[in-house]
Amino acid sequence: MNSLLTFLFLFFIFKNGAQLILVNNCNESIWPGILGSAGVDTPQSGGFHLGSGEESVLDVPEKWSGRIWGRQGCSFDSNGKGNCETGDCFGQLHCQGKGGVPPATVVEMTLGTSTSPLHFYDVSLVDGFNLPVSMKPVGGGIGCGVASCEVDLNVCCPSALEVRRGGRVVGCKSACLAMQSAKYCCTGSYANPNTCKPTLFAHLFKAICPKAYSYAFDDSSSLNKCRASRYVITFCPPH
Repeated sequence: MNSLLTFLFLFFIFKNGAQLILVNNCNESIWPGILGSAGVDTPQSGGFHLGSGEESVLDVPEKWSGRIWGRQGCSFDSNGKGNCETGDCFGQLHCQGKGGVPPATVVEMTLGTSTSPLHFYDVSLVDGFNLPVSMKPVGGGIGCGVASCEVDLNVCCPSALEVRRGGRVVGCKSACLAMQSAKYCCTGSYANPNTCKPTLFAHLFKAICPKAYSYAFDDSSSLNKCRASRYVITFCPPH
């Protein structure tokens, strides 16, 4: 009977998808951007304002797949038109199917597939870095890990990768974005794990943020598998 009750409990928790709790632990406002996979509804029309110390709960359906990133230094008019210093989605408050302009720290997730009930998630530096961020299940879980880059990489960003606004570093480019070559972008003849190897820059990112993707094929130490009903995504997490 206990096993049946456990099954029913898990069924009712998981059948309607998951909750994503977005927390802004930064000292300033951010504007989360959200991009769902094709044909899937995107919460909050893909973007909204989140003040310092605030949190927002997003309900996403089972098998939802997408990415979330933080935008900084944004200014929008009453029509939602404007721009952001980092992570901008082409001048729109509501990204509505548009991704963020690199560099941006990205949280990626696939919350179940047609062949697996497991949730997969990671923090990626493949598109560069702008904000520290983490994702973890609420209350933990069997085999559930923490995906994160909790350190401000802008402080130690190599000068060749820096993005500056008003004399300060607001983002750190990926080697792909800075060098624009197949070797660094893992494209063309480098589009497989046998030929695409971590660069010096990827090694640097990995040493500082070991729980984040540092390059395209950094799966073994960066991809998390879990099954939970709620996850918390924290911008500027404590470390």
